[in-house]
Amino acid sequence: MKTYAFGVDIGGTTIKMGLFRTSGDLLETWEIPTRTEAEGAHILEDIAQAVEDKLTEKGISRLDVEGIGMGVPGPIGPDGTVFRCVNLGWGVFNVEQSLGQLTGLKVRAGNDANVAALGEMWQGGGKGYRDLVMITLGTGVGGGVILGGKILAGANGAAGEIGHIPMRDDDPEPCGCGKRGCLEQYASANGIVRITRRHLAAHPEEETVLRTAEPLTSKAIFDAAKAGDATAVAMVEEVGYLLGKAMATIACVLNPEVFVIGGGMSKAGEILLDAIRKNYVRFAFHASRETQFRLAELGNSAGIYGGVRMVLE
Repeated sequence: MKTYAFGVDIGGTTIKMGLFRTSGDLLETWEIPTRTEAEGAHILEDIAQAVEDKLTEKGISRLDVEGIGMGVPGPIGPDGTVFRCVNLGWGVFNVEQSLGQLTGLKVRAGNDANVAALGEMWQGGGKGYRDLVMITLGTGVGGGVILGGKILAGANGAAGEIGHIPMRDDDPEPCGCGKRGCLEQYASANGIVRITRRHLAAHPEEETVLRTAEPLTSKAIFDAAKAGDATAVAMVEEVGYLLGKAMATIACVLNPEVFVIGGGMSKAGEILLDAIRKNYVRFAFHASRETQFRLAELGNSAGIYGGVRMVLE
């Protein structure tokens, strides 16, 4: 094993990069802009240049670099072929080969949520486990699946799209994916605000501090629930019910050792985990009821950790 490796996490606005020792020590992180013009034609060029600049700055030889691991915001096949990344303007091409040609280094790439899950398994909240499902609760609901210590990507990289598990079939509004009743319409940071606004409109007689919360955010709802506001508690319970039921469904198929919960909404902590756990146990198959729940630990760095872990495989 060589001494160094690079982790890369491509976002719609910025690209997070990290220089690591292959032992797992993060030496430095930095960001570069994501240039999406010209159908994202400059993105890999910019990453290659950033790697070259860092090697020069640190006096590191290419011969001492194991490779580059990269999380990509879209479906990606096991051979490194991207199947359209709409936020980047990318079509279908092999991102591993393209960046490898630009850098002269080994490149491994995967869906960003799956790669983040791998990072949490390696050095974060899932450390010590080999079979885990990571769920990120942010603007939407994302997910990543690790089985036997390896990413489960699926036939075309779409495994782990937990946010689009259908939960209801009577929702009048479409999800961003075009379907209706997806989990992320209710259980994301935006989702809990959405169901709360609906509840307040349908129950004008209820007294709650949430009516005067400006702006109404997921944090405001969880803070109110922690303070004992009945309406806020009911909204957290609703989210816990939906997430617990969805996770019980996932466990019937994957039987993970642990669910790792990340994303901005996970900062709510135990009040969220407690709501999920009790509903999970209610719906879970008996052999899966002892599945553990952990909070993610790596934050926005999970993707670059996971990228390096891919290279080490």
